[in-house]
Amino acid sequence: MRIIRLYKQNMDAFSVLLGRSCTVFYYACIVISAIEVFRRYVLNRPSDWAFETVMVLCATAWILSAGFVTQQRRHIAITVLQMAVKKRTWRVFELVQMGISLCAISVLAIAMFEPVVDAVRIMERSGSAFNPASPTYIKSLLFVGSILYAMQILANIMGWFMHKNDKNTPNT
Repeated sequence: MRIIRLYKQNMDAFSVLLGRSCTVFYYACIVISAIEVFRRYVLNRPSDWAFETVMVLCATAWILSAGFVTQQRRHIAITVLQMAVKKRTWRVFELVQMGISLCAISVLAIAMFEPVVDAVRIMERSGSAFNPASPTYIKSLLFVGSILYAMQILANIMGWFMHKNDKNTPNT
């Protein structure tokens, strides 16, 4: 039980750290977008790199913050259903949802493995004027991110069982 609790605490802390660190990517997107607006509309010299860079940074933040959103239980929820059922029933729904999520994200990670290996082997590029290796990067990141996300879902499932009889466990 001590190992499970330690895993959950460490995974929660890591997801929070990673998720909060992702705000830097969004700030970078704001700065890059502002620079691009200035270059395009004031200097009449748009860049080749701004759009793709912003897209990759946003994708990075989105992928890496999935565990944080799940750990904080801030994902999209059907609150009408939550209000309609008893707390005990809702807790069962939460467990079922986490189980389905774990299965789905595990399938994604397994399905991503071969495309990631292929993309890294040939160093897949975007084909644009800027031509970064963003497809390789995004595929690799999606693979790693899905594993981290699955690890956080597993920590949440462990937390569900550790607090199964806890009357103060929040519904959301």
